[in-house]
Amino acid sequence: MTERTIAVISAGLSQPSSTRLLADRLADATVSRLAEQGIHTKLEVVELRDIAKDVTNNLLAGFPSPSLADVIEKVTRADGLIAVTPIFTTSYSGLFKSFFDVIDPTALEGMPVVLGATGGTERHSLALEYAMRPMFTYLHTTVVPTSVYAASADWGSGADTVKALPDRVERAAGEFAKLVAASDRSSMIKDPFDLEGDFSSMIGGFQAE
Repeated sequence: MTERTIAVISAGLSQPSSTRLLADRLADATVSRLAEQGIHTKLEVVELRDIAKDVTNNLLAGFPSPSLADVIEKVTRADGLIAVTPIFTTSYSGLFKSFFDVIDPTALEGMPVVLGATGGTERHSLALEYAMRPMFTYLHTTVVPTSVYAASADWGSGADTVKALPDRVERAAGEFAKLVAASDRSSMIKDPFDLEGDFSSMIGGFQAE
């Protein structure tokens, strides 16, 4: 059976977290869509709150701890990425941004990505488009058209009867699953910590000059 690996990044700070809940819903919907195509999915779930100190230390020292290096390798070697953050002050969380800051900016090139965010009110939903999408475009990922925002009201007692959030999750998962099914990144991506190739190309450039 064909297998694909999906990295799931949740930047929720509380436990339990609505951010993690949304990430799980996107992951479950995607796994179901891929299973319909005969594709088995391996999920690599990362709670950023668990490695927050490692991320900060990497920003200060310039080197990842073994646990952070392991997480970065899992994320960069995946066939697709589900990235979900709470919205603070109209943008993604600082922890969310800091994690992607410590990843080589070329390591996610071509990565299929589906974006999700959570917040107190619906008025912050546009942060997905003016803050998150540009960041992942800069990283040269392939972001699916549908992103998913979940406000507090979406988790209320009558929310699922309206089907607004479940419909958005299913639509995004469908778009994402198509890209993941066609992805071969996990078999082709280079080691994100192997700088030998980049160094050699630099030396070659100096010699040519």
